[in-house]
Amino acid sequence: MADSAAVRLDKWLWAARFFKTRGLARAAVQAGKVTYNGQRSKPAKLVEIGAVIVTPRGFDRMEVNVLALSEQRKNATEAQKLYAETAASEKQRAENAAARKLQQMYNPHPDHRPDKKERRELIKFKHQ
Repeated sequence: MADSAAVRLDKWLWAARFFKTRGLARAAVQAGKVTYNGQRSKPAKLVEIGAVIVTPRGFDRMEVNVLALSEQRKNATEAQKLYAETAASEKQRAENAAARKLQQMYNPHPDHRPDKKERRELIKFKHQ
């Protein structure tokens, strides 16, 4: 890993593979979706080892501690060495995944689109 003394926040998020492009990382930071040590920051904020970064990851938010700095995007195993997820974040993401799975069990998607007769019955049911 090419450790550097100063790495921009958007560049670090891109190198750690939280975002596919630096442009997406920059947009997320500017929109306030990423916090650095509990505060909103700018994309040019210099990342320090030991900082806590909260970033969106799919449907969840991931809280990580910065372990190393890198300006280059490498493979996923190298990128995972740049950060460590906090225990509270892992627990929360597991709970959210279980809740989504449970919700999907009780709200299954229909296997087909309603035909004309079924649409009429739905409309009649909704307007009762």
